[in-house]
Amino acid sequence: MRGSTFAAPARRGLLAAFLALAAGCAPRFALPGPAIGAPRDEGDAFVMADGARLPLSLWPAEAEPRGVILALHGFGDYRRAFEIPAPLFTAAGWTLLAYDQRGFGAAPHPGFWPGHEALAADATEAARLTRARFPDLPLVLLGESMGAAVLLIAGASQTPPPADAYVLSAPAVWGGEAMGGIGRAALRTLAHIVPQLGFANTSPFHRASDNDAALAAMARDPLVLRHTRVDALWGLVLAMDAALAAARSFPHPALILYGGRDDLVPPRAIAALEARLPGLASGRQRLLFYPEGYHLLLRDSIRARVVADSLAWLEGGSAGLAVAPALGYSAKGDP
Repeated sequence: MRGSTFAAPARRGLLAAFLALAAGCAPRFALPGPAIGAPRDEGDAFVMADGARLPLSLWPAEAEPRGVILALHGFGDYRRAFEIPAPLFTAAGWTLLAYDQRGFGAAPHPGFWPGHEALAADATEAARLTRARFPDLPLVLLGESMGAAVLLIAGASQTPPPADAYVLSAPAVWGGEAMGGIGRAALRTLAHIVPQLGFANTSPFHRASDNDAALAAMARDPLVLRHTRVDALWGLVLAMDAALAAARSFPHPALILYGGRDDLVPPRAIAALEARLPGLASGRQRLLFYPEGYHLLLRDSIRARVVADSLAWLEGGSAGLAVAPALGYSAKGDP
């Protein structure tokens, strides 16, 4: 009788404790705050509407200016990701800018996922600020891995960035059916039970580049994330899902770069992307495949060829930067 008297309350207490624990272990995302002002360009940083300061690096064109490239880094990385290829762009007359995305580098809340909607909105605002800084030059958006996924999402939105063309290097689109149900379910469960669980960002089973010096420099760099929270990894999967879905309504001139030795984004993910992009058949969008290339193509030993191919496409190859007037942007960057 005594056991039956206390069994139900005990079960209810245990259930309440479990629910409280589960609520406390939900994914912790560092979402943007409310707007406190208009986005602005502070020279060495882009400041977003909620006051988030995104540090900025600039490599000015060494020759007669031909255009401007705004670059978005990959997951765990930051703006210094473009330091190695920057001289190849600037020598050809292209100014290169790169900023730290939320949750990475010296931007707010490093290591915590900000949501792909926030990253895409930041990319759009950063593009507007860049066009305002360089109103008379074509603007190209370059994304590497996660950065490319962010640009797919931003470019397919109802208010896309004011860009003339896109270059998407090793786009992180390993979501949806490309990832598989078992691994996806396991990751989601971990993100909701032990969101703070960390994974090392290096693995003996994956090689991001054949540039050992670049990989060693990344390993020493304190602003490159050493460990990834499982909830941030789950957020990345959601972003990859969104990027793959966005590809169907991504109409802009785009060059997609992919390496045959990329073991971070599998071929089936790129095949899924190809099946969705609407401009491949017309030539408005193009995929370049490098059999010897790794994930970090712009830091690989073949980076000079990758950059040269990208600039040839931009300046008159498959599309040409006649795309600037064709898209209807004036010298002031207004649609």
